[in-house]
Amino acid sequence: MRTLQRGDRPTKLARALQELGRIIKTLYLLNYLNDEAYRRRILTQLNRGEGRHRLARAVFYGQRGELRQRYREGQEDQLHALGLVVNAIIVWNTMYMARALEHIGQTGQPVNDADVARLAPLRSAHLNVLGRYTFALHEPIARGEWRPLRTAERISLPSEE
Repeated sequence: MRTLQRGDRPTKLARALQELGRIIKTLYLLNYLNDEAYRRRILTQLNRGEGRHRLARAVFYGQRGELRQRYREGQEDQLHALGLVVNAIIVWNTMYMARALEHIGQTGQPVNDADVARLAPLRSAHLNVLGRYTFALHEPIARGEWRPLRTAERISLPSEE
């Protein structure tokens, strides 16, 4: 870094790198403004990132969103555990979404690829993050079987008025 600055003035190389950075940023902005599909892809990725943060906040709410450890390593451990739990939820949701899509396909209903592309396994409404937990496994689950999907036959929907 010292070779890029002499005294309080940047060197010619540092100024050239700054200008190169400005060119790259300008090209990116022009591409962003010119290409609607590109903007849509970026927005989709931003929304997915925000969805992951929303899921992490829902899980972290159990501690009211506070890091309880006073020392840095403890805070890092707490954040790593949060990341592990969030990733486990995402894997669980992904596995069951795949099973649900497979079930829909087996019933003869069409599965639109564009709709599948919009799915994100970041939902948390079905999770109990603030309650009592039981870790006793039912016999089929202990044998490695899947939990049954919630199908229209298995759940009663509220009547529409």
